[in-house]
Amino acid sequence: MNHSIILSLLGAWLFLSGSARAATERTMTVKTTVDGMVCSFCAQGIVAHFKKHPAVSNVHVDLTRKVVLLEEKKGSSISDKEITEFIKKSGFEPKKVERVSESFEKVKADKKS
Repeated sequence: MNHSIILSLLGAWLFLSGSARAATERTMTVKTTVDGMVCSFCAQGIVAHFKKHPAVSNVHVDLTRKVVLLEEKKGSSISDKEITEFIKKSGFEPKKVERVSESFEKVKADKKS
């Protein structure tokens, strides 16, 4: 009886620790809707800035959808505050910052907002 309880607890611990590790190793895509970006020069400044950030592995600006996409490196994160402050400092208005579990490439290829 005691062995079955111990084995159940051990199994639950192994399952939960594996799930937690997988969550921290997952890359997240950060999608920020921005008003005011209209030209490729605007996009270049934003891309250059975020490419230098140690937590960001990939950057894309879609002027048609008015979104900035950031792919976070595994185990790293960039705060919403950092994102919004830089975009404001660049002269644009960030409207919404959201983290999605879809891959960076999938969100980039999505033609809907």
